[in-house]
Amino acid sequence: MRYMLLIYNDETRYAGMSEAEMQADMGQWMAYTEAMRAAGATSGGDPLQPTATATSVRDDGNGGPLVTDGPFAETREQLGGYYLLDVENLDKAIEWAHRCPAAKYGTVELRPIQEFDAG
Repeated sequence: MRYMLLIYNDETRYAGMSEAEMQADMGQWMAYTEAMRAAGATSGGDPLQPTATATSVRDDGNGGPLVTDGPFAETREQLGGYYLLDVENLDKAIEWAHRCPAAKYGTVELRPIQEFDAG
């Protein structure tokens, strides 16, 4: 079963880290990613640029785009990255979500990917 693992945290968390703390944090992420790949549990994932680089697009009601800078809502935690999981069931997805380094200081959301028949 495929899931989107969405990682939410406070992106300002990294601003106060020393170089050694940043390297240790990145080491945890690299180990987590490699464990997922080795287990065949992921088909990809990436960190996202900070929310200051985001662009939100809606329809303006007249058939044109309404474009605004930033995310669509102010929140304490921002979407910081994602992984695509391909695991046996929700229990396995929860195991991987719990192992995610962000689960210690942020929120990890699991969303099943809706599958459509090709026919």
